[in-house]
Amino acid sequence: MPLNPGDSPGFLLWHATLRWQREMAAALDPLGLTHVQFVLLACAWWLNGQGVHPNQLAVARQAGTDVKMASQVLRTLEAKGLIEREVDPADTRAKQLRVTDAGADLAPRAIAAVELADAEFFESVPVDDAVALLRRLARPDFVTPPTATGGDQPDAASQPPRRARSAQR
Repeated sequence: MPLNPGDSPGFLLWHATLRWQREMAAALDPLGLTHVQFVLLACAWWLNGQGVHPNQLAVARQAGTDVKMASQVLRTLEAKGLIEREVDPADTRAKQLRVTDAGADLAPRAIAAVELADAEFFESVPVDDAVALLRRLARPDFVTPPTATGGDQPDAASQPPRRARSAQR
C-alpha cells in the first residue's frame, strides 16, 4: 500500500481525470455544451451518419452513460434544438433520435474542439501508448458499441470514428 498519494495509480488517475474534465469543459463551453451533452450529441450524430436512427438506450450504451441520465440530457439537447426524439415505430415505449440541422452543424465543430483539447492534454504521451492504456482501462464492450436497438454488433459500421491524433503532431 503506497504511503505517498503520488505513488497511488488511483489517486493519480483521479487527478488526471479532473484535469482532463476541466480541459473538456473549457473547450466545449464556447459552443454551449457540457461534456455529457457533447458525448450524447456526437454519438447520435455519428450513428445518424451511418444511416442508423438509434433509440435512447443505444446512444446511452455507446456513450457509456446511465440510461436515465442520458434521457434527461437528451431532453435538454432537444430543448436546444439539436436533436429530435420521435416514437420508435418498432417499440412505442422507445424514442428514436435524429440530429437536427443545427445539431449536425454543431457536432463536427464540437468534435474538432474536443480533438484539439485531447491532443493538447495528451501531447506529452505517445499516442499509441495513451490509446493502448486507455483501451485496457475502458469498459470491456467499448470496442463493439451497441447498435440502434441496444445489441452488440462487431462490424465496422457500429464503430465510432477513430481519432487521428498522430496526424496532429
